[in-house]
Amino acid sequence: DQKEHFKEIAYTVETFYCFIMSVFRADQTVIVLLIFTLARAEVQGSITPECKQFLYMGTPPRGLEEQPLKKISQFYAGKPRFVTLYDSFTHIPVYSAYTFKRSDGTKKADVPWMYESQLSVVSGSREMEPLHSVNAPRSFEDSQAVLDDYSNTVIYERGQLNPDEHQAHPDDKAATYTLTNVVPRSEFNIGPWKDYEHTIRQRLNNYCRGTAFVVTGVTTSVHTIRRHNMNRSAVPTYLWSAYCCIDYDHNAPYSERSKLPAFAAHGLNDMENNRVQKMSVQQLEDFLKRVTYVNSNFQIFYDNCVPPGSTNNHLDMS
Repeated sequence: DQKEHFKEIAYTVETFYCFIMSVFRADQTVIVLLIFTLARAEVQGSITPECKQFLYMGTPPRGLEEQPLKKISQFYAGKPRFVTLYDSFTHIPVYSAYTFKRSDGTKKADVPWMYESQLSVVSGSREMEPLHSVNAPRSFEDSQAVLDDYSNTVIYERGQLNPDEHQAHPDDKAATYTLTNVVPRSEFNIGPWKDYEHTIRQRLNNYCRGTAFVVTGVTTSVHTIRRHNMNRSAVPTYLWSAYCCIDYDHNAPYSERSKLPAFAAHGLNDMENNRVQKMSVQQLEDFLKRVTYVNSNFQIFYDNCVPPGSTNNHLDMS
């Protein structure tokens, strides 16, 4: 019986080898992608308990579980700062989730760009590290973007999903300068989207009395930034963002109160037709179900950010 068992194993291995070689001869890229996909499925992590504080009700967006993505609990200076869902194949984040901090909107300009060693080395530090650190593994740019990827681009610049203007403490601001929190943005980054980030900062500063949870993400396209004839970073088609603040000023002007406790928007990452479209969170979810790979049960905030005991979904779009 044992001999027959080994024969079955040998036959299975031989059959798989023949299949692999036939695919390899037909198209070498297919086998490379097959192996890479299998490898990616093993690097998925989980959000650490300390970082669940950045998610409404401690719950990440639902409906992305089937994707081979990396959950990054972003640590800086010994403390958790925010959460990122990262695609180590396209070298850009799918979303960053953070808590908004009241701020005057100033940027912290003296921070070096950083990388995540935990994406490259299983035993890597959970702390983000400066890109030019002596501890940087040689292979780290296989799993994430680097500054050189942006050096020769004319129309794209580094755009933060968790913007430092939405943070107050210098260390919270500094933590946003990891390249795992960055996507290639066109002039849209310094125009309509930047204006929208400013509007959200003012609204949450003035009318959110409790904690505001924000999730900002992207949809991807076939376009990429290339370097040395290799695809390096995917260029998003759309940027999207949603916030949730259940403890807010009920005496705020209607134009602001109608956009609480939750509201959302998306915009085209292009130099033209890039007006930010504002909408309810549910309408954003419906939009993302149509244009990207989320599941039919996709939900950004637990229970749609409906305050306990309330059924008001705030669908105002003005």
